[in-house]
Amino acid sequence: MEKKIAILVSGKGTNMKHIIKYIDNGKLSKFIISLVISDRKCDAIKYAINKNIKTFSLKKNIFLSKKIDNILTIYNPNIIVLSGYLSILDNNFCKKWNRKIINIHPSILPKYGGIGMYGKKIHRLVLKNKDNISGATVHFVTKNVDLGEIILQKTCKINKYETIKTLSKKISIIESYILIKSLNIIKKII
Repeated sequence: MEKKIAILVSGKGTNMKHIIKYIDNGKLSKFIISLVISDRKCDAIKYAINKNIKTFSLKKNIFLSKKIDNILTIYNPNIIVLSGYLSILDNNFCKKWNRKIINIHPSILPKYGGIGMYGKKIHRLVLKNKDNISGATVHFVTKNVDLGEIILQKTCKINKYETIKTLSKKISIIESYILIKSLNIIKKII
């Protein structure tokens, strides 16, 4: 039986596109994407619509977690993937969907985690702090932002000529790799 994935997005949907690609080419077998939900207008929703995936584009407000919960309750996914999703899910949501929500984060958690830490903001700090390595983490989502159990992490070296753009590209490749690998691990336990 296929496992249903719900994907929450806020932007371009790069990792969502990777999931779709790997489902289509069979490297992520036994999964289907049942729906994509965004917290704002974004390119990821347009892409999902073009792929004939059920979509919901919601407005960010204090009821966002409840609205998402209502939709997910109807579709009952096996796993919820936060793919560049920027809104914080409330405590009740995290408790109800415990160990069913995973997030991909562009740093080696717990370093550079927490509210407001995402994307180029993290890469800028990594370079400013002259870190020697960076990487990405896939973890379960809990009410404590970026502190859930780690599923996989992978690092990369930072060279002395690194820029935000080159580091972002390196991290994106790592994110795709560990996200797909994490989903293949998770399908055995869900």
